[in-house]
Amino acid sequence: MKIALGADHGGFGLKEIIKSHLEKKGIEVLDKGTYSTDSVDYPVYSKAVAQAVLNNEADYGILICGTGIGISIAANRFKGIRAALCSNSTMAKLTRQHNNANILALGARMTGDVLALDIVDEFLNTSFEGGRHTHRIEAIEL
Repeated sequence: MKIALGADHGGFGLKEIIKSHLEKKGIEVLDKGTYSTDSVDYPVYSKAVAQAVLNNEADYGILICGTGIGISIAANRFKGIRAALCSNSTMAKLTRQHNNANILALGARMTGDVLALDIVDEFLNTSFEGGRHTHRIEAIEL
């Protein structure tokens, strides 16, 4: 599994924690930046991660900003991207099962490090159920 990871300056610290967590699990990480706490614009990183997922350079993406809202909105402008902002592991599980989300968005100011890692693990360990949910996903892509 390969994960594209991106964050703005507000999410940089959590990005580094998640990156280390994934690498310790043997998951390949494609770090799309940012690489410091210097102020940057989150749409740049949303685009980089979304394109990595759409181009099959990564299986999934994870994006982090202060609240997770802006970075998820920016990612969802790309056809084929289903970025979901999750604040707990149940949301992460259900967005994979029901919505086939391919990018997880997190808010570094909203979610503690331990909870964020639980959310990441649940997102990556859950599969899309298909079935009755498939036509809903197809309707999004119109």
